[in-house]
Amino acid sequence: MLCKRYCSAGTLKNLWRCSGFRSPVYPSSCRSQNPPWAYIQVCCYVDVYMRWKKDSYYDSVEHIHHSIELNRVVSLKNCIARGPDGCIPISDVSKRGLEFGIRIKVARFLRLYPSVFEEFTGPQYSLPWFRLTPEAVEIDREEQRVCEEFKEDLRNRLRKFILMSKNRVLPLKIIQGMQWYLGLPDAFLHDPEKNLDESFRVVDVGDGLRGLAVDSQERVLSVLQKNALKRGLDPGGSMEAIDFPFFPSKGVRMRIKIEAWLKEFQKTPYVSPYDDCSNLDPDSDVAEKRVVGVLHELLSLFVEHSAERKKLLCLKKYLGLPQKVHKAFERHPHIFYLSLRNKTCTAILKEAYNDKHAIERHPMLRVRQKYIKLMKQSAVILKKRRKNNRVVKSKNVKDLDLDYVEEVELK
Repeated sequence: MLCKRYCSAGTLKNLWRCSGFRSPVYPSSCRSQNPPWAYIQVCCYVDVYMRWKKDSYYDSVEHIHHSIELNRVVSLKNCIARGPDGCIPISDVSKRGLEFGIRIKVARFLRLYPSVFEEFTGPQYSLPWFRLTPEAVEIDREEQRVCEEFKEDLRNRLRKFILMSKNRVLPLKIIQGMQWYLGLPDAFLHDPEKNLDESFRVVDVGDGLRGLAVDSQERVLSVLQKNALKRGLDPGGSMEAIDFPFFPSKGVRMRIKIEAWLKEFQKTPYVSPYDDCSNLDPDSDVAEKRVVGVLHELLSLFVEHSAERKKLLCLKKYLGLPQKVHKAFERHPHIFYLSLRNKTCTAILKEAYNDKHAIERHPMLRVRQKYIKLMKQSAVILKKRRKNNRVVKSKNVKDLDLDYVEEVELK
């Protein structure tokens, strides 16, 4: 653990009194009425690093660590579902592997999931075609039903995401990059008049890019503020102190000084992610708490309440986050957990998996869990196929007639 400490206001005050200076260098007309220590912002520990500790509980959440692979499967599923008669030739997607994030041949990827994709010979040139299995078709219908039923909930999540940004506007390419985490369907932004209400506006954000803006005068409360209201607290005042729920992992130990800093951090005023933060000192604990609040609120909007850390770092410019925002995850292991599974770093909001009533469940989560369960059946199907192939090959091998061999040798 490494930590840096600034001089406190009391230390500067004592040094000023003991310095022996009684008359200021500047004339009385130019000097301020307040002493110099009054302008020093108090900061305790602003550069804290805590050693990463593996936690098997968060590393074993299936819908988090299958999310990347599921995203690719669902993207291909959508292409097939939109095809004529619900099927497509392999040529339609064979050269779009980079678009889907697939590093192997698309045909090979489709064959890895026979429980989702069914292969058959096409009507022309004997090309392989793919369609969805009946189980995948049923889940796809449920997904469309959920999207239509909870369209207002999806709009609210998108609205909050945009309201956290500067000037309440985000480029469409940024929103599309986070579309999977927000649980929005692929075609949600393609038809704004159908899926969005009058509070959204398509605007020009410069450099030939289009963006989505939100016009809203209503005050939006964060998850922390709503939970504070449930506890009987009043977060309506400006710069009120709201505690972050802490969930320490087993075996994590911290120095006494770090624990003292965390206690003082909890007493620091809380700045909502939806409020203006342009007047905050970026090196203060208040700004640090605002950064943690933005990450907390952002992950609470997502389907799995988690996201790849590199995807979150792409939002620094638009959400007013500092350059080294990744250190916030390291300084607050009681709030976030960094999972290193699947050769990537995934940030997980601990509160969502320790207090089921604290954060609202995303309506798309259950659908994705069904997709993952269906994907896992592919391993059983492939294993059974390999076993049957071995049986067929063994039957094709001709049995040797030992008596005949002996007769040939005797001759």
